[in-house]
Amino acid sequence: MDGPLPQPEDLVLVAIVPRPRDLHIARTLGWYRIPLATAPKIVAVDWLAFYQPAAFGPEHRWRIEFVAQVQGHELVRRIDLLRDEPDHPRAQEEYFKLQLGPLVRLPRPILATKWRRVTFFYTTGARLLQAQRLTDLRADPAERRVLWRALRERAARQQAYRVRPEPLPELPPEAWLALLGWQAEDE
Repeated sequence: MDGPLPQPEDLVLVAIVPRPRDLHIARTLGWYRIPLATAPKIVAVDWLAFYQPAAFGPEHRWRIEFVAQVQGHELVRRIDLLRDEPDHPRAQEEYFKLQLGPLVRLPRPILATKWRRVTFFYTTGARLLQAQRLTDLRADPAERRVLWRALRERAARQQAYRVRPEPLPELPPEAWLALLGWQAEDE
């Protein structure tokens, strides 16, 4: 599972991988699913970083060990992804299917020193490669503007709607954190 890692300027989506089965699907089938109803605003990112919750057991929980390059995405029904679950309550709901390159193990895991509720948040390749703790993935105020601008450009390029080129608003730090999917609390 060695391979290229994100470049410093790459846009990274940190995403929860709820169960080991989901990481196995990403590794063997090369895709990851996100329910449309709870998806982040932009899924056209360069990389996914997989946050592993408690379901991964005491040796591998509350950390990011793997990343994968995103090669594209499409909207599909859950039943078309997981054919062995035809009676699932959300079988007919739409999901983003992100096509992935091979999983790559990070040189060192990025740890959450205590339990964190993580679903999705954005960071940069530079932050990902330097982080030791989950909180290290948060951008500083200057980086937040760059990250937000990158997300707006992706929205304009990848989506069917237009984004007006207007100056970035002056926002308090808590608002920037919320826009980028981070929680305001420290670790």
